[in-house]
Amino acid sequence: MTDIHLTAAASKVRRRLVPFLFLCYIFAYLDRINVGFAALQMNAALGFSAEVYGFGAGIFFLSYTAFEVPSNIILARVGARRWIARIMITWGVISAGMMLVRDAPTFYGMRFLLGAAEAGFFPGIIYYLTRWVPARERARTVASFMTAVVTAGIIGGPVSGALLSLDGLGGFAGWQWMFLLEGIPAAVMGVVVLRVLDESPAEAAWLTPAERAALTARLAEEASAGGDGAHAVGEALRHRWLWVLALVYFVVPVTLYAFGFFLPQILLAAFTGTPFQIGVLSALPYLAGAAGMVATSRHSDRTGERRWHVAAAGAVGGVALVGAAFVHGLVPSLALLSIAMLGLASMFGPFWTLATSFVTGEGAAAGIALINAVGNIGGFVGPYAIGALHDRTESFSAGLILVGFVLLAGGALVLVVPDRDVGRG
Repeated sequence: MTDIHLTAAASKVRRRLVPFLFLCYIFAYLDRINVGFAALQMNAALGFSAEVYGFGAGIFFLSYTAFEVPSNIILARVGARRWIARIMITWGVISAGMMLVRDAPTFYGMRFLLGAAEAGFFPGIIYYLTRWVPARERARTVASFMTAVVTAGIIGGPVSGALLSLDGLGGFAGWQWMFLLEGIPAAVMGVVVLRVLDESPAEAAWLTPAERAALTARLAEEASAGGDGAHAVGEALRHRWLWVLALVYFVVPVTLYAFGFFLPQILLAAFTGTPFQIGVLSALPYLAGAAGMVATSRHSDRTGERRWHVAAAGAVGGVALVGAAFVHGLVPSLALLSIAMLGLASMFGPFWTLATSFVTGEGAAAGIALINAVGNIGGFVGPYAIGALHDRTESFSAGLILVGFVLLAGGALVLVVPDRDVGRG
């Protein structure tokens, strides 16, 4: 009967928590990358070069990295519900405030504040899921949640493109309207978090007593069987394999945000269309990414294998990015960029399931934050490198080649990490 109750509890967790967290992360990711669409108007209006824009887009990740670990430790101590709500409210307000940018220094300053406000959100959600989801289902659950990244790209492109068409309404530019109208929902969702999230299965009134007991017992059993996993904050921060995994993860933000921040401009170079048309076309790579993410994570859970799933996905994405540097025209460029996003997105679920197998307890909060913090330095490096190389070569090709080889290297590096028994569906 325990297995029946555990299955029922896991099903309820997926139905109740994952869709809501998915929606929250859509707003988070959209408020990060909408600057890529703003650039279609903002760069010319404010006189930003590609390098200035890339530095400002990427500086978000410097403050995000600086505050990542402290934020996640606070979350583990005060509770996910209150801390995630705080994060969402503050980042929503600051994101809306991006409409006030007037020059490069204010652009840098607002992006820095946005990163500080959002620090801890994603690793906080991953840590929160480890308190609800057994290891055997974690990759597919994380993938379901992280499809918000690609869904934000699918939805955000057309929506951002449409909002740019409000240019001149009420005396504001289209990019100003876009920041305002995409920032407010995040703050509203932060208030909703306070009413929706429970801290742990033990507090979930929507689970039956038998379901609560079965799920709590399974999670406790997995935590106690963690072997050499890091249980305390200090252990996690000194764990050698977590640092290797942080280096592996570094390549993901390098690629993801170089892609997200410059995709509209890359498409505009291949196709002279309206902002709305560019937004619609930009959704296609994210659609491919969503399909790859779900399929790969399900296969990873079914086989119980993680490392080769990450490595193979990185290889597919890296080769496609390098190939995209050597083609011309909209159709071949869009096809290869779609394959690149498919490979990149397919890394997420297996990677985070592998990473969370090395940590338990409060060490999980610190370890996940460590990986995300070190990795997200790549969120600065990728956009800045693309922008700087574009200004020097007047082309995105060199940047695509660089990012492609970085992704290939990260996929290969994961193979030095030892196998872990992280469950098989």
